[in-house]
Amino acid sequence: MRPAVLLITACLAIAAAPAPRILVHGHRGARAQRPENTLPAFRYAIAQGTDVIELDVHVTKDNVLVVSHDPTLHRPICSGPRERAAIHELTLAEVRQWDCGSIQNPDFPAQQTVPGARIPTLDEVFRLAPKGRFDFNVEIKSDPRHPELSPAPGEFARMVTAKIRQYKLERRVIVQSFDYRTLVAVRQLAPEIRLSALTADKNGDFTTLAAQAGHAGIVSPYFQLVTPEKVEAAHKAGLQVVPWTPNTAAGWDSMIDAKVDAIITDDPAALIAHLKQRGLR
Repeated sequence: MRPAVLLITACLAIAAAPAPRILVHGHRGARAQRPENTLPAFRYAIAQGTDVIELDVHVTKDNVLVVSHDPTLHRPICSGPRERAAIHELTLAEVRQWDCGSIQNPDFPAQQTVPGARIPTLDEVFRLAPKGRFDFNVEIKSDPRHPELSPAPGEFARMVTAKIRQYKLERRVIVQSFDYRTLVAVRQLAPEIRLSALTADKNGDFTTLAAQAGHAGIVSPYFQLVTPEKVEAAHKAGLQVVPWTPNTAAGWDSMIDAKVDAIITDDPAALIAHLKQRGLR
């Protein structure tokens, strides 16, 4: 075959190569459509074909891992016996007294309420694993400014790691956190588990942050901090970039154009439809 023909053939092969698959993470399950961090939200996300369900973990007074973004229970997310209550000061039985599905989140007008939905345990969420070929993105909610609201970082990491191993989900779980002390501890306890360094630091270098976070393989920045140049540099360093949480077509397109590896969104079904429309899924 002549050189010119070989060149044309190679160019056609490159042009025909499929674009890398952008994974979809359902933020707090799918809070644009169902009450956040509830079993109905996770089931909905799974049914829509979401690649990863994202969730947040706190610990009760009696040392049970439960799924909630905020360290305190309050309206409009949950309603209960009093105006506010810290999860770490309540037993699981007391946490179960709160209804986290009856009030629509005003930030998400399409959200369908599910009266009576409770805060699930991490066990209950992990028991969804047989329902599909999706992964879990588990955020350890630890704040150095408020040590009274969670176990110490090392203990928190031990509890989460033990639960992952109990369900044999080491290959299906990402552990993420803004508190890098917890990620360093997970790395020491279970080096096989993927780590993701969450960040909202507009001055932070992705590769430096990943190194600080137990040499995480993923950096998860607020989406408005993402640029094509930062993503390219991260990829050259062997890192994945998984931004949070664009919820519009314009935001998704910006991340797609920057060549991110995955997108965390409150509306995974809509993002999946958008990716299909663009021929990316």
